Amino acid sequence: MSFLDIIAGARPNFVKIAAIIHAFRELPAVKLGYRIVHTGQHYDKRMSGDFFEQLEIPEPDVNLEVGSGTQAEQTARIMMRYEELITTKPPAATLVVGDVTSTMACAIVAQKQGIPVAHVEAGIRSGDWSMPEEINRLVTDSITNWFFTTSEAANAELRRTGVAEDRIFFVGNTMIDTLVRNKGKFRQPDFHRDLGLDKTPYILLTLHRPSNVDDGLRLGEILKAIATSADSRPVVFPVHPRTHQKIVSSGIALRTPFIAVEPLPYLEFAYLIQHAQGIITDSGGITEEATVLGIPCMTLRSSTERPETVEMGTNELIGTDPQSIHPALDRLLSGKWKTGKIPPLWDGETGKRIVTTIVNKIESKY
Repeated sequence: MSFLDIIAGARPNFVKIAAIIHAFRELPAVKLGYRIVHTGQHYDKRMSGDFFEQLEIPEPDVNLEVGSGTQAEQTARIMMRYEELITTKPPAATLVVGDVTSTMACAIVAQKQGIPVAHVEAGIRSGDWSMPEEINRLVTDSITNWFFTTSEAANAELRRTGVAEDRIFFVGNTMIDTLVRNKGKFRQPDFHRDLGLDKTPYILLTLHRPSNVDDGLRLGEILKAIATSADSRPVVFPVHPRTHQKIVSSGIALRTPFIAVEPLPYLEFAYLIQHAQGIITDSGGITEEATVLGIPCMTLRSSTERPETVEMGTNELIGTDPQSIHPALDRLLSGKWKTGKIPPLWDGETGKRIVTTIVNKIESKY
């Protein structure tokens, strides 16, 4: 039986591919199989059986175990190991998601082997070439066969670059499929209960972008600005490993109002988003989840590859100057933040649209 390779290289990728795996299960007429390939680009001790159990997906069929390294080292190892895999047992097509190094590397290998490439979250652009993810997006979309998009802005970008209309499929957002599917299963973290955060408004903070965390002085200024602007509200801060390393090496002391915790499993983190008074982040994915859950969100960036979260949703770009935090947080805490709406097709059915389209393409021999 022919099958589809589904590529994931980092933890957020699994949240996105979960919707596609569930669609395979829920569309009984589909005869196409699938193989989950984890490149091992990011090692994460929380990628345990519990993580896959929460998402209700099987553990990967293959782990290429590429490990850490520079961008070039990871790209090379992913390409070599994925090439070996598909030379031995080639898929009918390769599906990549998002914009991590694995997305770009596996797309290149598949295309050179004559295997069609499907890109989920195609067409999104920040315009910031200093972000490795932006380069991954540009390269991947330059060799993609089937473009699955989350927004009309992404559709317009692909048309602008000459992609034919019959290769663009506006399907919605797989990350929102996973959010919608699990909304009734979110889990209150133990510390949330123990600290009485169910009775106290709190801010949720995440930081991991190099531009915000790699310079210890700058990171310290951001954290100081948040602390002095939080108006005595607790700031729950799941600390990314990259950020933790810089906090330690720079001697930054995380005191009140910060509640520093380790990164959380999916259901626990989603609970924090759902019950926060507001969010401060530099993550793109969190802005999407905040938009759907109706939570005010400010992004410490000057550009975003997800403009719909700003134009329609609850997100606002406040730039990278720490001095912009106080006025934005003052508006948020005083209830003057904008009210958003959910973008089109962010309805929990994206995975089914993707699988149905891919099956039709493969059955018609592209």
